[in-house]
Amino acid sequence: MSHPFCLEGLCERIAEQRGRPIRIHPLPKEAAESGVCGLWVGTDTVDYVFYEAQTTPLHREHIVLHELGHILFGHHSLEGQDTEGEGVPTVLGRTNYTTRQEQEAEMLASMIRIRASGTGLLPSTARGTLARLESAMGYERGPHDGS
Repeated sequence: MSHPFCLEGLCERIAEQRGRPIRIHPLPKEAAESGVCGLWVGTDTVDYVFYEAQTTPLHREHIVLHELGHILFGHHSLEGQDTEGEGVPTVLGRTNYTTRQEQEAEMLASMIRIRASGTGLLPSTARGTLARLESAMGYERGPHDGS
């Protein structure tokens, strides 16, 4: 039996695992005008994910998945790290995909999207990575899902 992909459900599962909510919002106009299309702001109690509002629904979803990739990989930014333990947010804003962290987050977003499409067209190494992610998130593969 196939289950349709639900971004909100994925966010809820990740939030449950992390023990704090994920709040999704459109980027403020000023940030979007600067060329940023996605942003993750992590605090001690909440993860905020911002996305470019003036784009297609599919692209918005991909932006959110990319930011969730940063959360799942535990990426941090040198700018704005919580150095005093007082809830100073970790801020990651992206305008390009050149660093290893960007490549990892982008790959995970693409893998989730491919898996959600039901095509299963992933190379074996990507399937193994995705299987570990699904296991960590409590997703049970059916007998016809392959691996």
